[in-house]
Amino acid sequence: MNTENKLEILPIGGISHVTQNMYLYRYEKEIVLIDCGIGFPDLQMPGVDILIPDINYLLKLLESGHKIVGMILSHGHDDHIGALPYILPNLPEFPIYASKLTAGFANNRLLDGGSLREVKVIPDRKTITLSENFQFTLFAMTHSVPDTKHILLDTPVGKIYHGSDFKLDHHPVGGVLPDYEFIEQLSQQDIKLMLTDCLGVEKSTWTQSESTVGPQLEKEMADVKGKCIITLMSSHIDRIIQILHIAHKMNRKVAFIGRSVEQNVITASELGFINDEYNVIINKKEIKNHSDDQLILIVAGSQGQEGSSLVRAIYGAHREIQINSQDKVIFSADAIPGNEITYYGAIDELSINNVSVVYPVINPGVHQSGHARRPELIDLLSKVKPKKVFPIGGNNRHRALYRDLVAVPLNYQLSDIILPEEGDIIGINGNGEIRKTSNVNLRPQIVDGLGIGDVGPVVLSDRRALGQAGIIIVLIKRYRTKIKNSRSQLDKFGLALNDIRVVSRGFVFMKNADDVVDFIKNTSAQLIKKHYRPDKKEQSERAVERGLARSLYEIIKREPMIEVEILDC
Repeated sequence: MNTENKLEILPIGGISHVTQNMYLYRYEKEIVLIDCGIGFPDLQMPGVDILIPDINYLLKLLESGHKIVGMILSHGHDDHIGALPYILPNLPEFPIYASKLTAGFANNRLLDGGSLREVKVIPDRKTITLSENFQFTLFAMTHSVPDTKHILLDTPVGKIYHGSDFKLDHHPVGGVLPDYEFIEQLSQQDIKLMLTDCLGVEKSTWTQSESTVGPQLEKEMADVKGKCIITLMSSHIDRIIQILHIAHKMNRKVAFIGRSVEQNVITASELGFINDEYNVIINKKEIKNHSDDQLILIVAGSQGQEGSSLVRAIYGAHREIQINSQDKVIFSADAIPGNEITYYGAIDELSINNVSVVYPVINPGVHQSGHARRPELIDLLSKVKPKKVFPIGGNNRHRALYRDLVAVPLNYQLSDIILPEEGDIIGINGNGEIRKTSNVNLRPQIVDGLGIGDVGPVVLSDRRALGQAGIIIVLIKRYRTKIKNSRSQLDKFGLALNDIRVVSRGFVFMKNADDVVDFIKNTSAQLIKKHYRPDKKEQSERAVERGLARSLYEIIKREPMIEVEILDC
């Protein structure tokens, strides 16, 4: 494909969802990558741990002589850095850049994955030259994790503003405001294209400052007689800082439970983002040395994830902590879309055990979003004044609403608002003209247990069938030699069709389903007579499975997974 005088942009992690963020910028034979995040499976993906971007297109470019000149990380959330240990082993060496805390979190992920690669730390406003065609600058932005940055990418076709997740917090906990001075300057620099977060566009009021959460948490903890247990996103360092201040005021100690939050707190402390000036932090092994009314526990598992520290504590299976009716549990996080069942399941279990539990639906103040709402989105767009705008970081409805409620009211023409479809590659030339150049078939890679990419649609379909309607196994004996005194009536092929066995799991209670079992046996016998070929055993089995599935659905309106096995005896 001819890329002369044209910059191409591909959201390689997909464009129609919130997570799995990864962007590919290409000019001639050079490539820049921005972010490398994981995604989360939905209810249609049973047994799947995480999703990672599909890099097959990138690998094809590398095979054809392209070169990755650098990767830039915008902030430290896993949906922007979590895929690094899965993807980097498949790519050649190239420099990776980030802010201090983002690099710290990313290096932790790489070490956990056994990688020796290291992310380089760069200061704000320092222009880094990646190659003859690419330069970039990081500048300060506020979000729900400290040290978040937006990126100015300088290319041969002009300047591109890459603005991933953000909010415009005027009173941030750490005191670092968005770099408004730098942003104001951008309006004088002819920004060709602005990519911008759009997830909060549905809300019409300004996002509340993170600094408002602390007083609400303090209010909820004021009269607790037992332990105060708070669960939040493990990277929410600013919220943790506020809890440390509350602990000092209440004369309580703080312990962290869960590997992710423990590791992030250690890293943030080492890098100077957490200062335990009041000496309130204790090791989780010291919990037993303090009475319940002297403790605040910050526990990982805010989404009710199976196996998380919080869920194990809820069900009495955690070694360090037990939850009782004197305690209060505060969910200082919303349910991530797709996690509602596990999130509210954890809350339900606490409630039925008479544990006081608070979550944002009950008290909205115990959590504030890290994403800009409509007034902030309008404010940033009006400050930057790009020629074209490309909403990212949201679902399709968010991108469409950004067009209608943010960009159009600021007098952008529809042709200036980029809403690509999944897999679309967008080309932009030096005149600022933008058009779709081609489309790539992107299929997120599935991480399942220790395997990557080894679970496909067929396996997921089987898992869904098992979960929804169970499994039926039909066993048909085949005798290759004559059997003396056998009660089995063999057909001419040696098949014992009067001795078919049916095994079921999750389908029906077999002892009370004689009619269904007889139907399965009789139908299987008829189908095997029709389709059996001695030299094509597997094809015969599959033909019986298909026929039995159709016949069974007509009778019971259910579609269990069916496995037919012809057993040699």
